[in-house]
Amino acid sequence: MAAERGAGRLLSTSSFWLCCLLLLGRRAQGAAAARSGFPPQSPGSSIRTFTPFYFLVEPTDTLSIRGSSVILNCSAYSEPSPTVEWKKDGTFLNLVSDDRRQLLPDGSLFISNVLHSKHNKPDEGHYQCVATADSLGTIVSRTAKLTVAGLPRFASQPEPSSVYAGNSAILNCEVNADLVPFVRWEQNRQPLLLDERVIKLPSGTLVISNTTEGDGGLYRCIVESGGPPKYSDEAELKVLPDPEITSNLIFLKQPSSLVRVIGQSAVLPCVASGLPIPTIRWMKNEEALDTESSERLVLLAGGSLEISDVTEFDAGTYFCVADNGNETIEAQAELTVQAQPEFLKRPTNIYAHESMDIVFECEVTGKPTPTVKWVKNGDMVIPSDYFKIVKEHNLQVLGLVKSDEGFYQCIAENDVGNAQAGAQLIILEHAPATTGPLPSAPRDVVASLVSTRFIKLTWRTPASDPHGDNLTYSVFYTKEGIVRERVENTSRPGEMQVTIQNLMPATVYIFRVMAQNKHGSGESSAPLRVETQPEVQLPGPAPNIRAFAASPTSITVTWETPLSGNGEIQNYKLYYMEKGTDKEQDVDVSGHSHTINGLKKYTEYSFRVVAYNKHGPGVSTQDVAAQTLSDVPSTAPQNLSLEVRNSKSIVIHWQPPPPATQNGQITGYKIRYRKSSRKSDVTETLVTGTQLSQLIDGLDRGTEYNFRVAALTVNGTGPATDWLSAETFESDLDETRVPEVPSSLHVRPLVTSIVVSWTPPENQNVVVRGYAIGYGIGSPHAQTIKVDYKQRYYTIENLDPSSHYVITLKAFNNVGEGIPLYESAVTRPHTDTSEVDLFVINAPYTPVPDPTPMMPPVGVQASILSHDTIRITWADNSLPKHQKITDSRYYTVRWKTNIPANTKYKNANATTLSYLVTGLKPNTLYEFSVMVTKGRRSSTWSMTAHGTTFELVPTSPPKDVTVVSKEGKPRTIIVNWQPPSEANGKITGYIIYYSTDVNAEIHDWVIEPVVGNRLTHQIQELTLDTPYYFKIQARNSKGMGPMSEAVQFRTPKADSSDKMPNDQASGSSGKGSRLPDLGSDYKPPMSGSNSPHGSPTSPLDSNMLLVIIVSVGVITIVVVVIIAVFCTRRTTSHQKKKRAACKSVNGSHKYKGNSKDVKPPDLWIHHERLELKPIDKSPDPNPIMTDTPIPRNSQDITPVDNSMDSSIHQRRNSYRGHESEDSMSTLAGRRGMRPKMMMPFDSQPPQQSVRNTPSTDTMPASSSQTCCTDHQDPEGATSSSYLASSQEEDSGQSLPTAHVRPSHPLKSFAVPAVPPPGPPAYDPALPSTPLLSQQALNHHIHSVKTASIGTLGRSRPPVPVVVPSAPEVQETTRMLEDSESSYEPDELTKEMAHLEGLMKDLNAITTA
Repeated sequence: MAAERGAGRLLSTSSFWLCCLLLLGRRAQGAAAARSGFPPQSPGSSIRTFTPFYFLVEPTDTLSIRGSSVILNCSAYSEPSPTVEWKKDGTFLNLVSDDRRQLLPDGSLFISNVLHSKHNKPDEGHYQCVATADSLGTIVSRTAKLTVAGLPRFASQPEPSSVYAGNSAILNCEVNADLVPFVRWEQNRQPLLLDERVIKLPSGTLVISNTTEGDGGLYRCIVESGGPPKYSDEAELKVLPDPEITSNLIFLKQPSSLVRVIGQSAVLPCVASGLPIPTIRWMKNEEALDTESSERLVLLAGGSLEISDVTEFDAGTYFCVADNGNETIEAQAELTVQAQPEFLKRPTNIYAHESMDIVFECEVTGKPTPTVKWVKNGDMVIPSDYFKIVKEHNLQVLGLVKSDEGFYQCIAENDVGNAQAGAQLIILEHAPATTGPLPSAPRDVVASLVSTRFIKLTWRTPASDPHGDNLTYSVFYTKEGIVRERVENTSRPGEMQVTIQNLMPATVYIFRVMAQNKHGSGESSAPLRVETQPEVQLPGPAPNIRAFAASPTSITVTWETPLSGNGEIQNYKLYYMEKGTDKEQDVDVSGHSHTINGLKKYTEYSFRVVAYNKHGPGVSTQDVAAQTLSDVPSTAPQNLSLEVRNSKSIVIHWQPPPPATQNGQITGYKIRYRKSSRKSDVTETLVTGTQLSQLIDGLDRGTEYNFRVAALTVNGTGPATDWLSAETFESDLDETRVPEVPSSLHVRPLVTSIVVSWTPPENQNVVVRGYAIGYGIGSPHAQTIKVDYKQRYYTIENLDPSSHYVITLKAFNNVGEGIPLYESAVTRPHTDTSEVDLFVINAPYTPVPDPTPMMPPVGVQASILSHDTIRITWADNSLPKHQKITDSRYYTVRWKTNIPANTKYKNANATTLSYLVTGLKPNTLYEFSVMVTKGRRSSTWSMTAHGTTFELVPTSPPKDVTVVSKEGKPRTIIVNWQPPSEANGKITGYIIYYSTDVNAEIHDWVIEPVVGNRLTHQIQELTLDTPYYFKIQARNSKGMGPMSEAVQFRTPKADSSDKMPNDQASGSSGKGSRLPDLGSDYKPPMSGSNSPHGSPTSPLDSNMLLVIIVSVGVITIVVVVIIAVFCTRRTTSHQKKKRAACKSVNGSHKYKGNSKDVKPPDLWIHHERLELKPIDKSPDPNPIMTDTPIPRNSQDITPVDNSMDSSIHQRRNSYRGHESEDSMSTLAGRRGMRPKMMMPFDSQPPQQSVRNTPSTDTMPASSSQTCCTDHQDPEGATSSSYLASSQEEDSGQSLPTAHVRPSHPLKSFAVPAVPPPGPPAYDPALPSTPLLSQQALNHHIHSVKTASIGTLGRSRPPVPVVVPSAPEVQETTRMLEDSESSYEPDELTKEMAHLEGLMKDLNAITTA
């Protein structure tokens, strides 16, 4: 029902189009409708009309000022109203969250407070308005460029001059082009009024013609562009009276070539001076110009020519002729006229059906010739098989589909501007017919003729209409796999064949045919799959193709006719491509040779040829290569720099020209130099090979020289660099140290700048190569500028008003920077707060590409700041002398380390002349280089600078810690390890910690220092069959690193050989292992409870023999101790000193490392306020402080042979660099106060342990007595070991010393001291019996520090030990006095009672 109602409403319309179909035929009707804009309706189809959708106003190019407001106009019309968005540089702007840029109701873009600075230009760029209408599509406007006037910068400034009255004068004031409208002039600080006699040229230059006395005065130009006014230098113009003599005729200002757009004005400057006063006339293309009668040509003051409303006919060569009667001079300039794109034919709206082919036409003109691109609904149309650019600018769409509907725009663009024009495409739908029957599918559709590029289809009439005289047919076809279908209609009713052209060879196509009658289209035939024939009639490859260079820019290619032409060869196509690129070019050739010109010099190209006949292109030849000839370099060497070595030599450095401009192999360089004062005397030096520096010596002292360098090839010499000057020193100065501080620093603040002036250091004997000026708000480290050593002042510009700046000045040379001098200043506030009007100029965007490369930065330096930070600084020779960056250039810094060798570069961008590189590895050498980029131009990488980061404490522990038992010595183990993976510096030593209690505090572990970078260490006198735990810590110059994980090792069990007194028999080998998880309740074994020889397993007689031996030994020890005690109390100071001197001479006090025959005794130590200090000052200013560890315990018995004594068996405890003052019942026993120890490794001699161990070297008794009698000292000493140690230290060994304040008199027998006021730190329940250090004079004097006597069932408390340095005389005397008065009889009685207790224990064992 709905279909019937729709058909009834459209009945009259359908009837109308039916008549059209009958009269014109469907094919002609479709084409005419597409061209005229009327819909080619089929019966029953609906009518859609084109919707007006276009821009009322489009944005235009705009010039703005920083801080002002800008409106970019845009307004679009459609029904309903469109939504407007904006693109900047191709990216949509998010105006919702932008507080400065907002969309106005009419679609215009409003930008308030335009931002523009050296490093931040967010508003400058290309803007485009995008309008979108629902259900219609999208259109885009022309592109408008917003330019923000940059900071004022003078290219030239007025200079003092004089002029004869009546002549013309010019005063230069050239600024960047966008600031010319903001330039004005002042005379004597008053605004200068311009008139016909006084004019301002477009460049800003002031011209005064027919000068009078009133024209004399001080002139300056001012640039007012939104910020504070920028003033040029003042220059005085003097007007001299007419001398009434002739003078030469010269040009003060000559015309220069000019480019202008149609409709603009052009000014060709020309000013001449001379006596008699000259007249100026103009000629164009050898024809005189009539400037008096022309309305568009005006002669300005001084003779300049102004052409208003320029047309294309004004283009040409103009001649300025100056004539004063005596002589004539002329100058010429070229005027080029450009035109913006204009449309000769705009695209028109099109109706079409699906599967049809359409063409949008677009013809444009302009100068330069515009390029054309097409946009559909705001998106670029990419050419393909179905979207093609035909006839240069037209867009053809093949096989329309529904999605092709929308708005298409033709956008034309050239260097002057751009324009757009659009049209709408509507795809019509076929409405189902309701007034009659439709035809069925055509029958027997076949491909009657199949060729390589066309197919002929035939068919029979549908079964529903056997005659089919009034039927028309449409053939739909597509490539296999492509959804886009094309259509070809029959030319007249009743025709049942069609030929499809322009197919591809060897390609499968799908065909179907539909019939139409007066009611509409019928059913489609079944798809027919047909494959075109492959090309077989094409030419073969052209033989004997050759290519050879004809010149540096041309190559000639020759070939012959193909052997299998398959017909007449119509032409050839020569393809060529530069090696290393993928852009192939071609040229049509009718003969058998062709010369290609305009190639790059000394560049390799590849060539191939394809022959064409009437069937198309043939088989391509193989590629042949040829290289253009070499030529002289087309550019000069880069990065020229000079380094003054001394008063007679200068080193010149450079880099090769860019590779693309070398034009051959560089064979050398030509250096020319001359004195600045004698420009004709040029000396030439030739450098061969690839050398990039040269020492020029034999120069004069204190003389300025100019240098330039040119590159050489076999063809000759290329262009030279600009002259670069340097001055030799007056005398050979010192450069082994940095310069001293400058003698003075003065600052003068202005509104946005500060003038800095200074005087050089007072010491003129040190080389100063320049000055470094640092400045910033509150800190001088924000920016740094380096200036030449000759400079004495500098203006810091672009500062903020009313801001406090800190300024620093340092002199520097090749060694480094000297001491800085500081000053501060506050810039002045703004005095003029008036707003500046907005100037809007419709200046076209005219990009001028500059292919010349940038010069790379020079003077790259790496300043190490910390272990992970290096500051990179450099200079840019392409900047002005003050090294201020005023354009959009930026720098790229790259860095890498050479370890490992394949490390990749890291990059970062900077907009200043320095960059802070962070995140580096400690103690690592890095290389740095810098390049500069400005727009599309970039430099090569600069010369590299190197820097090594500072060291850092190791951040990882030593690796692969292993512990093994030494073969043949079961109580000696060897610890091996590898350096830490993150050493962060040179390893200067290690500390080995070990303990039998893995849960003990680290300060209770025994330490073994290892000096240097050794990776193995022996530890002796360990307890058999006891588990030990080891940790290692590495150290470098910065401190200690982390500890390794604990490694467990159990010493071997005792065997029969362990019972030997010397303990040298080998036991079972121990094995080190990583520490398992023991849990918090784990308790280490108590070594003090172990038997010294293991459990008795021998028969009874062996036990009895052992008891007898032990009893005799104990009795002997008791007797010796008693005798020693009484002898000690009766020994005079004189005797003590003799024994000490004797011991020193005999060298009985040695390190453990020097004792080879007999191992030293183990010592129980637990420190209390013990401090080791080296005698020599350690190079490390911060020695490491660590808690005193607990030593290991041994229960070995070692005999001590003496010429006057019997064997003494005593228990030994190892000493590991410290002595203890606390009593210990077991290894994990009670602890007293925990002292601190300083152990600087750098002061230790190599291969020497820190610990002091006694020596068992023997000497004859006669020697000892002679020694002792030869050294008499009335003062005396407290012990023999005291002076022995002191004398050893005096002999040059840097040995650690200890200062001990014992808590009980009997606990230290080396240097007794006053007991502290507090209670004793040891447990009185465990009495100790120390061995006295005094022995008979005829005995060998041992430097045994401590010993302890124990029983089989308990361990005895240790006796503390010191390794003293010689105290002051007064202190020694006081200590001796205290010592003599501290031994009381009751204390000796207690010791005797303790010995009696030991005897009772022995008797109990023997009876058991």
